[in-house]
Amino acid sequence: MDGSSGTEVLVRQAVSPYVRIIASSHSSAEKTDALHSLKHYLEDGNASANERAEFNRAHYTRVLQVLISNLTSDWFHSLHGEERRELWDGFFLRGPPDQALLVLLDTVSSTSAGSGLDQCVSVLERFLSAGRVEVLLWSKCLVVIGGSDSAQLRETVLTRLSSLPDLTANRLQTHTPSPFLPPQYYTHLAEDVLKTLEKTCQALRGGQDCSLGFVAQLLGKVCMQGHGECVFEILAPRLSSLTRSDALWRRVSCKLLENVPERWIESVITALIHHLHSASALSRLMDNLVLKNKKVQFVLTHKLLLLQYQHPTRLLRNVLGYLALDVGRRPLLKQVMRSVCQVWCNSSAVRHTPLEQQLYVSRALLLSVSLLNPAEIPELREVLLQCMLGGVQCRLDSSIERVRRMGMVVGECLSQKLDTPTYQLKFQYEADEESRELQSLTEPQSEEDQEDQQPANEAHRPELETRGQSSETQSVTSSQPPTTNQTSGHGRGSDSELDSDDELTPYDMSADQVKQKVAPPRYVRDCLEALMSSDDPERVELSLQAAEGLLRKNVSATREVSVQFSKVMLHLEDRYSTAGFHTLRQNAMVALTVTDTQLVVEYLTAEFYSLNYSLRQRLDILEVLALSAQELSEPITDKRAGPRPVSAVTMLEQCGEVEHWRQVVDKRIQSKTRRISKGVSQPPKATPNRYAPVAGFFFFPLLRNYDRPQVTFDLLGSDHLVLGRLLHTLGLLMHLAINAPVATQMGKALLDFVWAIRFHTDQMVRRGVLFAVCAVFLSMPSDSLLLELSDDLVETRAWLADVAESDPDSDCRSLAVQSLVLLEKNLKTHLQSSALET
Repeated sequence: MDGSSGTEVLVRQAVSPYVRIIASSHSSAEKTDALHSLKHYLEDGNASANERAEFNRAHYTRVLQVLISNLTSDWFHSLHGEERRELWDGFFLRGPPDQALLVLLDTVSSTSAGSGLDQCVSVLERFLSAGRVEVLLWSKCLVVIGGSDSAQLRETVLTRLSSLPDLTANRLQTHTPSPFLPPQYYTHLAEDVLKTLEKTCQALRGGQDCSLGFVAQLLGKVCMQGHGECVFEILAPRLSSLTRSDALWRRVSCKLLENVPERWIESVITALIHHLHSASALSRLMDNLVLKNKKVQFVLTHKLLLLQYQHPTRLLRNVLGYLALDVGRRPLLKQVMRSVCQVWCNSSAVRHTPLEQQLYVSRALLLSVSLLNPAEIPELREVLLQCMLGGVQCRLDSSIERVRRMGMVVGECLSQKLDTPTYQLKFQYEADEESRELQSLTEPQSEEDQEDQQPANEAHRPELETRGQSSETQSVTSSQPPTTNQTSGHGRGSDSELDSDDELTPYDMSADQVKQKVAPPRYVRDCLEALMSSDDPERVELSLQAAEGLLRKNVSATREVSVQFSKVMLHLEDRYSTAGFHTLRQNAMVALTVTDTQLVVEYLTAEFYSLNYSLRQRLDILEVLALSAQELSEPITDKRAGPRPVSAVTMLEQCGEVEHWRQVVDKRIQSKTRRISKGVSQPPKATPNRYAPVAGFFFFPLLRNYDRPQVTFDLLGSDHLVLGRLLHTLGLLMHLAINAPVATQMGKALLDFVWAIRFHTDQMVRRGVLFAVCAVFLSMPSDSLLLELSDDLVETRAWLADVAESDPDSDCRSLAVQSLVLLEKNLKTHLQSSALET
């Protein structure tokens, strides 16, 4: 019989009687004596190492299970205070931590509420607070010859350890103690992992072999479950600091990441990058892992850059900077730049991806280009040039202003990087926060950690303040007036200064006005004549400024020349760069429309589809029609009151914004919502307006020739900007016609129109379609609406549900949801009215 077999027999012969006593004896004293006898096999006992190892391997779990079976016995309840903590609790806290953890968690999961469950939860809390998880992790790091655990046991311990909050919460529900809640538990787990890594470094310095396989698997499983933020919030800053000056820590960190299983490496890498503040820190922790692991390479060079777009700009800086910091990784940076260029200049991606993703790709493109060396530019010049020209062109064709501005900014930055005078691009656009951010991405970034820079900046700040104060003192001293002697000395220099007129009081000219050479017109025909034939810039400006007031004041004279005046205003150009030209011209056209509505509207709607008009003029027609309809739709409260000035009318650009649509939709939903209140509520009083009788003149001519392409105008083709604005205008005209007799016919015609273009590729057109659908659902009577949609009701709901779920544009998804809500409300109202009638 060899030594190991002899130890096994001796331990079994010594332990088995005590286990039987604890399991079956009715004497409390015998059980207590048996536990005292078994204590010397625990960590602080006097048993030999071989005996303790054999006890842990073959008998420890059985002893714990026997102790659990005695939770309801009289002997257990006879133990009080220190005796219970020493005998019963001590066996869970002084033995192999993995076995104790499994027994405790199994007991918590299978035990019903009672004192036994409370005792197990209390011991489990002590297990965590006493650092037993750290002991467990360190025991898995030690390389013991012939003592490796089975794969099944390691997987079980791994699962229980990574999901302990879920297991305890399933049983304890709302009574879960705070140490078992995810934030507290995973923060504590991260600290235990960090302590284990510190012990690993110390052991390696002492020449002892260690394995990080279990810790890496635990890290991967925790991150895969979505708790990477809690873990790396503790690990990332500490590892970044420790690896700055210690090569062994760099080796341990890289080995830890290498041992993470491939199926979990993405969640680990993503969480790590999110909590690092520089690319140099990422390089220290990962080294060349991207070259060794194909999954890591795919995540860093493709998935984080092109498939996902919810990450902050700091992640892009870290990833691209990491690829650029090492000579062996720079080929991957060039590969990334080619892929990003290909996506950025893809016109299909511009049409079918969300604005947020386009902005994210633009950031990645500018950051990758800013990291290129001057020697690498000639190699990639052709790729960058094609990307710049193709990407800018497809974005300038977009009807979304934000997309166009994005293309302009990126195009300018790329042309500056190429540094070719013949290809320097320069656009005129209104800079905003987004464009300034994109421009800042091309500026070179320091490779030092931000946490290193911040203390340095704070250290220099007092010195700078001192210097600033001293410079201010010097400037104040130098700017002080000369002394009396100096003044007197200068005063004797010449007698001409004595005759100066500085003491004379100047005249008050603040109320003076520049005398005009030309008087403003006082009659409508004089104003029209000046705008038609005058070449005097001052006379044209005065006539344009006086036009609106004259037209609204002289109604009869305006009606005599309304169509001719409208024609002149529509073709009028800003030849003299008049201040506020577009607003003055638009206000005059609105005044003409509300004064002589039918004739002017017929002229404008006919000219909208005529030949030889620019897109700007067609957009102007739509703006004037929308503003005029809004003014005419105001309730008539005083017949003696004249038309409301156009300055109080909402601009069409504001109506086209999604915020305005939502306000309109929300107001109408609230008005259709039934509320139970005390008393009888009075229905809203109907008030007449000037728009309802002429709504058809605004609406139906705009639907007349939309499918007839012309030489200079193709509404269903390339001119999707005008198509989107037309849909917005039609939706607004439809909404303003609520309760009008013609609303039903208008709703039917508008639904037929938008149904044919509901799958348009341009997002501005899709927004217009959904806005028009919302307007129809809001304004059309429910009976007429459901009668019109009776054959296509199921298809309409399916289309709206598909848009709400999968459309790349967030505004389209929001409008689709609003439309579904309105459709359901109309359907419910119709069913209730039908039930009342029957």
